[in-house]
Amino acid sequence: MSKKGNNAASVLAGLLAGAAAGVILGMLYAPEEGTETRKKIKKKANDIKDQAVDQYGKASEKAKETYSDVSGRVKEQYENISSTFKETANNLAHTVKDGYDKYKDQAVAKATNVVKDVESELDGMK
Repeated sequence: MSKKGNNAASVLAGLLAGAAAGVILGMLYAPEEGTETRKKIKKKANDIKDQAVDQYGKASEKAKETYSDVSGRVKEQYENISSTFKETANNLAHTVKDGYDKYKDQAVAKATNVVKDVESELDGMK
């Protein structure tokens, strides 16, 4: 996850912790019976837990979406680069083969001419 995402999660965690502490302190100092205060604290704690679970779910879904998007783009770029590399390698192979065929034919022609010249010289020496 990015540094920005980590900062947002830290801020969210801090806000939730601060809210929980404020609610609990407010209830502890409220002039009510202990049983009622404990019930309210338990209810608020459950509410805060539910909010935290909800926020975690949202953050998790966002991370999954971001991962999916980034991995899709990486895969697409890999396929483009791979395709370009294969095309370039194929073109290079054809260029080398064409050059080989061209020079091979020229070498065979020159060798044939040399053989004919040598034969002519040998026939002339007889």
